[in-house]
Amino acid sequence: MAAVDVAADSAPRHARRVAMVSGGVGGLGTEICRALARQGHRVVAVDLPVEGDRLARFRDQTAGLDVQLESVDVGDFAACGSLVQRIEGACGSVDILVNAAGITRDTRLANMDPAQWDDVLRVNLDGVFNLCRHAVAGMVARGFGRIVNISSVNGQTGQFGQTNYAAAKAGMHGFTMALAREVARKGVTVNSVSPGYCETAMVMAVPDAVRERIVESVPVGRLGRPHEIARAVTFLTAEDAGFITGANLPVNGGLFMSF
Repeated sequence: MAAVDVAADSAPRHARRVAMVSGGVGGLGTEICRALARQGHRVVAVDLPVEGDRLARFRDQTAGLDVQLESVDVGDFAACGSLVQRIEGACGSVDILVNAAGITRDTRLANMDPAQWDDVLRVNLDGVFNLCRHAVAGMVARGFGRIVNISSVNGQTGQFGQTNYAAAKAGMHGFTMALAREVARKGVTVNSVSPGYCETAMVMAVPDAVRERIVESVPVGRLGRPHEIARAVTFLTAEDAGFITGANLPVNGGLFMSF
């Protein structure tokens, strides 16, 4: 497990906050970490233990930025509590929480076994509860917090073979709105971002013909780029974004439109 940097915080408190990003070594998560660090925040990327080429790539992508790495299973409630305590003891208060950890176990419901359902709900939805449950009290006590839950367009539209994933991602929206109401008067905002299909390893790994059909269905005519999702996160976590809460920001190239 990587140690958290405990160097003195020299920037003004209002400009330099501690941000925790689950799934921080993923395609979207790493870009979110980079964007928050460039905003002047001290970032802690949270993921399962990472090694080898994946760790080297993450280190290369975050070189020169104030991004530390911590390991945790977001589906473990007690481990998430210990993680938040450890980060706050070493870095200071967790003011920004981005829940980007997620997995897929795609198959038709007729073929889905309980483990495939449980695994996805445990990481994608329980992980949001576990980290929010431990981090939000400190935000409320300090009168400031920004929580962003990374959902998916498929949580809004559903997707063939993704009853588990769509249920988890849709559940994030309900969780977001409910928690937003609970903490709105305490200076804490809770929002979600729903990316469409982006240029991540998971999407780029699908067969070319399938990916071409996906692109054809997107009104802007291309896949999203990770930095475009990160831009939505920096918008919602900004100091002056305090009047936006309980909202879902779709970043999907027009694939799904609603109001």
